[in-house]
Amino acid sequence: MSDWDGRGLPPAAEARLRRAESGGPGSSLLKISGQAALEGCGFSVVGEAMGCIVHHIGWQGFGGCGYYGAGGFGQAGLLGGLGSYGPGPVTSGRSAGYVGFGAYAEAMYHGYDTAILRMLYECKALGADGVVGARLQVTYLGEGNREFLAYGTAVKAHSKSRPANLFSTELQGHDVAKLLHGGWVPVSICVGISVAVRHDDWVTLNQASTWSGNTEVRGYTDLVNHVRADARHQFQRRCAAYGGDGAVMSSMSLDVWEQEVAENHRDHVALSAVTGTTIARFHKEEHAITSTLSILPMRDTPVPTGRKT
Repeated sequence: MSDWDGRGLPPAAEARLRRAESGGPGSSLLKISGQAALEGCGFSVVGEAMGCIVHHIGWQGFGGCGYYGAGGFGQAGLLGGLGSYGPGPVTSGRSAGYVGFGAYAEAMYHGYDTAILRMLYECKALGADGVVGARLQVTYLGEGNREFLAYGTAVKAHSKSRPANLFSTELQGHDVAKLLHGGWVPVSICVGISVAVRHDDWVTLNQASTWSGNTEVRGYTDLVNHVRADARHQFQRRCAAYGGDGAVMSSMSLDVWEQEVAENHRDHVALSAVTGTTIARFHKEEHAITSTLSILPMRDTPVPTGRKT
């Protein structure tokens, strides 16, 4: 195994590309219908593209008590109030800075972005224009290590007018074909991440206890709603940074765990990740709507005028 400085493609990926250059049909992860739809839009399959990184997430930032939300970092501050000492969530995004789990969220971004970038490196090396039907996957390897994986099908345009930049999308082939027919093009996969911590105050602990019966735990509802809303906000912010005119959201995940920051002092942490595709218009002309027959006649030749059928 040769040494690698982390730039460009890993040695294993280089070897895989050399095997692809030696000849043989290009493999595809697309369904037959999606591949045929792309062929009809002027794209052909070149092969598979993959990128991955194993990232160790050690220091996660201030993961302590979610109770202390002063100075605009608490629930009221993030939602437009004046800030308060209350049990509201402390979130990694928006104005939170290094408070909460900002470092943890940045490490997650680095993992996703690096995997997608290395997938596009392979796409470029294959002579393709973009990756369709990409899939994102995170695998926990223990001791703070995670594998971030991005893989999909590299496609190339037949026409002389090629895309100016490599594109990537989680959308499948038939959906990309519909976008192209509608005047849209995929730009890039986008990920929005938010991590929030909330202190388990007395009310929350009482509602979550075994003897509380069937009741809403308002503190946990507050936490998951807050982190999902902030993840959507981060997704929209990053989509705008990519220069797209819109976005197609494909998934929204949620992971919740508890941590004991001191004796008899417990917090809950929530992580939400939103993924999708930024899209842009390539023309703004309205498509003419053609009329169609509601009943298809089965005759081979037209019936002469005046003749009864």
